[in-house]
Amino acid sequence: MRSHLLPGILFLAGLGAGLNSPASAQQHSAAAPDITKPNMVLHQVVEGLPKDDKQTVRVMTATFKPGDKTVYHTHRFPVTVYVLEGTFTLELDGRPPLNVKAGEAMVEPPKIAMTGYNRSATEATKVVIFYVSANDTPFLDLHSH
Repeated sequence: MRSHLLPGILFLAGLGAGLNSPASAQQHSAAAPDITKPNMVLHQVVEGLPKDDKQTVRVMTATFKPGDKTVYHTHRFPVTVYVLEGTFTLELDGRPPLNVKAGEAMVEPPKIAMTGYNRSATEATKVVIFYVSANDTPFLDLHSH
């Protein structure tokens, strides 16, 4: 099987090398758009994602005015939070507070009680929340202190 793959790999490698050659660069016009590449903000292995054949994906936004906080809660599955503006402070039971600043992201672990805060007295905090869950699962479960 390896002998069948090798010519294809060499062909693709030759194409890749050709992309950087002066001859191919001359074929592109000066007005050609640049190729956009994603910027890796967070790359993390997580546990506790749903294992069903189908899942529900939620993408949400939230704005915390100065001093706002979330309810005391847990999530059944990991939640990814990306901070657009300000600083998001997350207090997880039994752990020191985490401060996530604009342009940063974090994963909230499942099944750990938490409260999220905007500790600033003057600046709003805006976040984007990504949640993959089993179907018909609530976003959060309320807890009492």
